[in-house]
Amino acid sequence: MEKTVYRIIDANFNRSREAARLMEEYCRFALNCEHLSSRAKQIRHKLCSCADKLGIEKLISARDAAGDVGKDAKVQGQLKRTDLRTAFIAASKRITEALRVLAETVAPIDASISDTFERLRFDAYTLEKDVLFFSDTSARFAGVKLYVLINADVNTSSEDIISLVKACSSGGADCIQLRAKSLPDKKMQKLAADLVKTCGDEGLISIINDRIDIAIAADADGVHLGQDDLSVETARFLQSKPLIIGVSTHSVEQLTLAIKSRPTYVALGPVFATPTKPDIEIAGIEYVKKSIKILGDQGIPYVAIGGITINNIKQVLSEGVKAVAVCSAVTDDPEPANACKALSSIINANS
Repeated sequence: MEKTVYRIIDANFNRSREAARLMEEYCRFALNCEHLSSRAKQIRHKLCSCADKLGIEKLISARDAAGDVGKDAKVQGQLKRTDLRTAFIAASKRITEALRVLAETVAPIDASISDTFERLRFDAYTLEKDVLFFSDTSARFAGVKLYVLINADVNTSSEDIISLVKACSSGGADCIQLRAKSLPDKKMQKLAADLVKTCGDEGLISIINDRIDIAIAADADGVHLGQDDLSVETARFLQSKPLIIGVSTHSVEQLTLAIKSRPTYVALGPVFATPTKPDIEIAGIEYVKKSIKILGDQGIPYVAIGGITINNIKQVLSEGVKAVAVCSAVTDDPEPANACKALSSIINANS
């Protein structure tokens, strides 16, 4: 009976370790995210530590791969993976199943090791959720090159919003953010709902500035948070679906803190003086350059923002920037569609 127990432990240890390795490689190579990859690696290392405590020699001695009656058993659809994401999901299910078996099987041998397996099972559940939320939202945001911010006030009508969104769409914008700091909630929610619907119809990403509650109520694709807004963690707690979550950063210190919270993307700026926020200190192009290096292995996209126009966008792109956020350069132009086309053309030419 002892040999049978160790055969079960060995099989599920190997199964969980292999799954953890696949999860780690997905985070490392598909998502390019050092943080999530490290979490998967920690699970794998803790698994190996538990196996060492149980005795690798005992596990290997009990192994009988040739005589395993289950080695040739096949289930329809087994190992059928359509892409890396489905492979990751399968690995996530496999590791939690194996860890449950390990926790229960090891309990009579060593309760403390059993407890470790149980904690690792919940670590794996959490990692699966975080990776899928991160990958889903990051994949949706990955194609953004031209991000347009629309300011709204008490005189802004639904027709204004709908017309502007459609103009931006025809000009090549990828993402639209509604910024309406001074509006009563009821009016803001109405404009947000109009923007979200129109963005959906046009195939654009819809973002609401500051207000996670309005973003959720309007069913927006995401929310953008400033330094004084609710935290990324709070936004994730409140979300009813995976939301794209952006964070404004104006310094290396703010960027470093933002990275720890794992937003979908960060905004870097202001690059230049901007009429939208005349009182904010200019971060400058040097901040953007430093930030790109810092973000290199984090898997977090970024947009350069603040005072970017048709006249200075090439300077920004020359520093390696792939996505820019603009406001007055489009919304103050009498032909916003043409303004977007001009900006998009330059961005694509420098991609």
